[in-house]
Amino acid sequence: MFRTKRSGLVRRLWRSRAPVEGDGEADRGGTHGSGGCCMGKATKVAKSNAGSEAELKALTHSILKKIKEKQLEVLLQAVESKGGARSPCLLLPSKVDAKVGQQSYSLPMLLYKVFRWPDLRHSSELKRLSCCESYGKTNPELVCCNPHHMSRLCELVSLSLPPPSLSLCLSLSPSPLDSPDSGPSSSDTGGTTYSAPVGLSDSLALQESGERAHWCVVAYWEEKTRVGRLYSVQEPSLDIFYDLPQGNGFCLGQLCSDNKSQLVQMVRAKIGYGIQLTREPDGVWVYNRSCYPIFIKSATLDNPDSRTLLVHKVFPGFSIKAFDYDKAGSLQRPNDHEFTQQPRTGFTVQISFVKGWGQCYTRQFISSCPCWLEVIFNTR
Repeated sequence: MFRTKRSGLVRRLWRSRAPVEGDGEADRGGTHGSGGCCMGKATKVAKSNAGSEAELKALTHSILKKIKEKQLEVLLQAVESKGGARSPCLLLPSKVDAKVGQQSYSLPMLLYKVFRWPDLRHSSELKRLSCCESYGKTNPELVCCNPHHMSRLCELVSLSLPPPSLSLCLSLSPSPLDSPDSGPSSSDTGGTTYSAPVGLSDSLALQESGERAHWCVVAYWEEKTRVGRLYSVQEPSLDIFYDLPQGNGFCLGQLCSDNKSQLVQMVRAKIGYGIQLTREPDGVWVYNRSCYPIFIKSATLDNPDSRTLLVHKVFPGFSIKAFDYDKAGSLQRPNDHEFTQQPRTGFTVQISFVKGWGQCYTRQFISSCPCWLEVIFNTR
């Protein structure tokens, strides 16, 4: 009975392995709109031949059968829920190596490749999530091998020498002179102003009522209309989602929206697990937990002397440092039109779900995006 259950867990895990080829979902795999994106992540990995596939299967089965049954259940929970369910750390020896063909992998790397990223080549491409017990630890004997406690790092495009294939999409957004009325005004948002001071006044009221200081506030928008109240963030990490099996945070699905647009409703349904916003020692990181790309504009992601800011595309499973405290301290107010009305006490990061905006897209301004977030940082 014991062996049957273990074998069943192993078979279920193998069936739940990551597909070798991408599924081409939502802007993924094309060059359109890839300006400022995670480089080289839309490429498909060629399927392994039958021999290497059989070798990988045999090796994976051999390793999994050596793992304790309760640990297999933890791994299966994480893999089958695609990170949606809260799963504990999977602590395994970090020094064990596995060999597939001519390539050797550590045990954690093998599990990350099998269950999340078949194209993963090196541990330097990864970032451990702050929820993990191994976060911040160096060279422990036991390391967490839970694939959904990891994320892939975005490789930002260099602004000085862009690759030829991306030169068109690296064009900057239209200048403020070309679009003086691009941002929504109080008249077309139903009395809610687009600029941050109103949001900050809402969050300041929370502080005056006795709550501890927030480090940011989050506003959810559908096109030019803000939906719901501002969400004041005190905890180091925040999940922002539409539908998450297990999670606490800012649930967009609970907000009341009068928007009947089919596009808004379609994008809203694709937000799914959404994003994780985390304050870490070096800045604020955004982890894309959804199945579709997100798009980010931030003053600290680009050249501070540029007139406008790039929109960065972040693929599912990837993390990006959306706000850098050191850079923010040396920046003056950004020149970009969509940022000119922000208060001197902080910076704003804009995040759009599924749909991008800017030079490479039909939507020139984020106020035309179906579903997006405004994250206002408190830098005081």
